[in-house]
This record gives sequence, structure tokens and C-alpha cells, in this order.
Amino acid sequence: MKLVYQQLLALLSMVAIVLVLLGLSFSSMTKEYVYQNTWTSLEKYANSLVEQSVRVSSSNPQHVNFDSESLLNSEVLLRNQSVNFTIYNQDNTAIFPDNVYISKIKSSDWQKLQRGKIVQKVTDQQSRTSGGQTEPAMTDVLKPYFYTDQSNQKHLVAVVRVGTYVSNINSNIAEINSNLTKALLVASFVAMLLAFFIARYLTSRIERLRKATKQIANGNYEVQVPSKNRDEVDDLANDFNNMARSLQESKEEIQRQEQRRKEFMADAAHEMRTPLTTINGLLEGLAYDAIPEDSKAESIDLMRNETKRLIRLVNENLDYEKIRNNQISLNKQQFNAIDTLNRLAEQLAQKAAAKNDQISVQGGTDIEVYADYDRFVQIMFNITQNAIQFTENGQIVILAQRGYQETIFKISDTGMGMTKKQLANIWDRFYKADPSRTNTKYGESGLGLAIVHQLVLLHDGKVEVTSKPKQGTTFTVIFPDQQSK
Repeated sequence: MKLVYQQLLALLSMVAIVLVLLGLSFSSMTKEYVYQNTWTSLEKYANSLVEQSVRVSSSNPQHVNFDSESLLNSEVLLRNQSVNFTIYNQDNTAIFPDNVYISKIKSSDWQKLQRGKIVQKVTDQQSRTSGGQTEPAMTDVLKPYFYTDQSNQKHLVAVVRVGTYVSNINSNIAEINSNLTKALLVASFVAMLLAFFIARYLTSRIERLRKATKQIANGNYEVQVPSKNRDEVDDLANDFNNMARSLQESKEEIQRQEQRRKEFMADAAHEMRTPLTTINGLLEGLAYDAIPEDSKAESIDLMRNETKRLIRLVNENLDYEKIRNNQISLNKQQFNAIDTLNRLAEQLAQKAAAKNDQISVQGGTDIEVYADYDRFVQIMFNITQNAIQFTENGQIVILAQRGYQETIFKISDTGMGMTKKQLANIWDRFYKADPSRTNTKYGESGLGLAIVHQLVLLHDGKVEVTSKPKQGTTFTVIFPDQQSK
């Protein structure tokens, strides 16, 4: 899974960049924090020195005395902490320690001190020269101290300069940076390790999908990918499983349709062979004058019936293809369904009588329906004729009634009925509930109910069937009104 690892590498690169930037920012903040903390500590040392050793005369504020013993003790204590201090008087002259080589404070810094500001500074170079002596770089705090007289005038009496070696501060910063670097390295390693295992886990799940896809490509539609419905990969697995099931169902449907096509071709060939043989025999008899004169009219009538039978078989197949491919247009209109059903019952009365069936229409005298007239007749004719074919010595009732913004028709018979398995397949093309009825006088081809189903769907309607073996069947067809759409 190159894509997953590429994304992982890109993610780790971004994380590394963020960690480096955070490390640099934290290092800079740490350096500033350490220096500020150091200057704060040095300022406290300066306050402590002044409190312990500086003595200002009340009569002459400019006269300052220092407790030498206290300063020496403080010097020893602070030296052990790598801290040095220098005390200047109001004339910018170092008075402690007594070292002639100590230089004066810079004039720019002295002006700030005179204004009461505290000066914090770090030497720019690694060492500084004072009277020919080389000293290491230091960071200093210069703090002024004032005396307020009776007229609220402030007088600068002393400046304390407290400093420590920069090397000590840098060593602390280096140690903090070292610990930070180690933490970042450990965190990066753990993140990489965790990301690697997560990528391997995701890769394995995607790999299962890829292998399953190969099986689909090889024609195995029964493959299923395990899913726990946790994330998008599981959603993809669910979609894949649905696709595989759909393909398997399509494959099975294609196989069923192919089998029925073969059966239909065999049935159609059988049905065509019989009338063609009859027609051919009669034509030869007429050609050779082998048919008596008084039988010629009957022979011609027989050929006409056989020809109609062939035309009906071809038209049913063509009608189904046109309907299924939406190649027909409906001319819907409002008309009285009762009148149409009564005419239909009259047309089929002779066929019903031939099987000792009684056919009747119920529902009043005026039931309006919104449908294509010709296709409505075709739907009701096919269903009613189907009821006659499977009913002997029984009754066929056509019931029409109004529903809520719809017209409902129920065609019931007391015939042989159907099983649940037969009901599940009656809308399929070429299907015959009774396979033995392959050559009836009505030319059953297994297309009638398939055409009915497609036509009802074109009307945005519904068709349902209920049936029990040896008790009869009821077809319910619903046509919606125009205003309900």
C-alpha cells in the first residue's frame, strides 16, 4: 500500500517540522526565561547587600558608609555561588572591592541609573579586559539606591553591580536543551513506531479489500469482507459487500433469465412449428386441389386463426421489450372504468363459458380511472384471461372501487391458485406457473403478466397478488389519480 505509506511519511514529516519549530521556540523561550530568572536573583542579592552593609548618614545623605565585614562575608558566600558584586558611590567610583582596575560604569548606563532604572546587560564577547586582566563573559544587574530627604528629594547614594558568569547560565540552558532534545527524539520515535503499526493495520484492512476485489474480477461474487462498522474503511467494506451481493444476485438473475429464455425459445419454436405445419399442409392441399370444395372455407379459417396465433406471440414479445425500454408513451385520460370492464367481460364471456366459468363486474355504474385507455384494457384483459386459464367450473369477479386519490381494481378467481414460490416469480419474463400449459388455445407464452407488471409501473401504480393453492388468486391493481402526483 504505497499510498498509505506516502501519507504516513508526509504526516511524519509535518510532525517533525512542527516538533523542530516547537523545539527552537521553546529553546529561545528557555534562554530568555533563564536570563530573566538570573537577573531577578541577582537583583535580590543586590537588595540584600544594601540592607546589610550600606549606611547612609542622616545629616548628610551623600555621605555613605559600608560595613566592610558584612561585605566581605557576603563576598565569600556569593563567590561560592559564582556571583560577584561591585559597589559604586554617587560619583561612579568603585568602592568595593578595593580594586584600582575596576572600570567605571558606562555613561549611557549611568544616566539610566540616575533616572532610577535598573540595568540588565550581558557582555557581548567571550571575555572582557579590565586593566590588563582578562575575565570571562558575565551577565550583570546594576541597581541604583536613593535617599529621600525631608523635601522629598531623591539622592543617588550607591549603585550595586551584581553579576554571574555567562558560562554558568549557558550550561543550564544547554542542559535544558539537551533534555528537551532527548524528549523530542523519544517522542518522535514513539510516534513513528505507533504510526507504523497504525499504517500496517490500515494497510492490512485495505489489502483484504484489494484481494476481495481481485476475486470479484475473477467472477467470485460470493466473497465477503469482515466489517465491524467502526470507521470509513468499514463503511467501504459494507459497500463492497453490498456490491458483491448485488453482483451475485444479478448473476443468478441472468442465469435464471437465460434458462427461461431457452425455455421460451423452445416453447416458441414448438408453438410456431404447430401452426406453421398446419398452414403449410393446408396450402399444399389447396395447391394440389386435395381439399374438397366444401372444406376450403374451413381450411382458410383455420389458417387465419393459426396466423393470428403467430402474430400474437411475436407482438407480445415485442411489446414487452418496448415497455421495458421505455419506448412507448402513455396517453393518460379520465374515463369510466365500469363501461370498459363490462365490454371486456363480454369479450371474454365465450372463453369463460368454454371452461364453465362465470365472469362478472362489480362496483357500481360510474368508477373513474386516470390511465392510458388502450394499456388499461391490455392490463385488465391479460389478468382476466390468466384467471380464466387457471380456473375451471369457477367464478371470476372484477371489482372496481375508489380509494384515497386512487382507483383500485381486484380480479379474483376460484381456480387452482399458486404456491409462495410461484408467487415470487410470476412477474418474471417467460415464467409459467404451470409449465405443462405450453400450447393452449390462447397461446400462453409466459409474457402476459410480465407485460402487466411493466405497464402498471409506467402508470406509477401498484400491482399485488395473493393466492392459496386450490383456493384461488386475487390480483389487486391500483392506479393513482392525476391530482395525487
